[in-house]
Amino acid sequence: MVNGTRTIGFIGLGHMGGPMAANLVEDGHRVLGYDLMPELLAQAVESGVEDAGSSAHAAATADVVITMLPAGRHVLGLYRDEGLLAAARPGTLFIDCSTIDVADARAAHEAATAAGMRALDAPVSGGVVGAEAGTLTFMAGGGGAEFAEAEPLLAVMGKKAVHCGGPGAGQAAKICNNMILGISMIAVSEAFVLGESLGLSAQSLFDVASTASGQCWALTANCPVPGPVPTSPANRDYRPGFAAPLMAKDLALAASAARAGGVPAELGLRAAELYAEYAEGGGADQDFSGIVTTLRRGMADDTGRRGA
Repeated sequence: MVNGTRTIGFIGLGHMGGPMAANLVEDGHRVLGYDLMPELLAQAVESGVEDAGSSAHAAATADVVITMLPAGRHVLGLYRDEGLLAAARPGTLFIDCSTIDVADARAAHEAATAAGMRALDAPVSGGVVGAEAGTLTFMAGGGGAEFAEAEPLLAVMGKKAVHCGGPGAGQAAKICNNMILGISMIAVSEAFVLGESLGLSAQSLFDVASTASGQCWALTANCPVPGPVPTSPANRDYRPGFAAPLMAKDLALAASAARAGGVPAELGLRAAELYAEYAEGGGADQDFSGIVTTLRRGMADDTGRRGA
């Protein structure tokens, strides 16, 4: 390490990982990247990331290894079966920024420490916009020393990092946060659909709720209807900032944890069902706020049935 810079192996260079790696490069770090998708790797190389050739080579050369992958099976498979841990030098810090099951996060931590490495789970909130702007929030689980070492890198990629507790605590915080977000977006969407049915303009409802007790991030930053918030995906045909299938995945993790813990999370469980239906249908390539369109269609279908 020279002048505070690190050599970082970055595995997973998709919509989130690519911009995160680019921000590390911009800050002066050497980033060795790898992704199974050649086009994603090529985009990362254009931003200054070095093509590692393989995930093992990225890990073998790095001081810190960051992973951003779709699911727990990918993280565990990479750690155990594909030799990432075996390739790294003893004591290398592994930071997993994927959103995965708490049990998988703990298993990944155990595998890393058993191999002589150090580990932190650090999932993110903020979507693609936050990844590009370097304004993500990181929720970290693991040891205090590991968090202290990771914090300068997390500060490059985000605006806030919270040490939530031991292994898996970051993932626990992430799924709880996104359960709040998913429920909130459905509630905001239902309110706009109800307002429309009562003859209330979207702007009027926004002007009231955004400064009253209905105020929340789903309303003021990611408003699900076009107009009130010009930067929201609703004004871009619901092109994803945070894609509906990702919300469905996170809510499924929250629902699984709630059932396993015997927590009567009725709204969370129902939100998981609604987002699963939306993601498997018209919302497959849309922002999660686009669920308002299905709620609106559902109201129209119900009105039609009553009229018939």
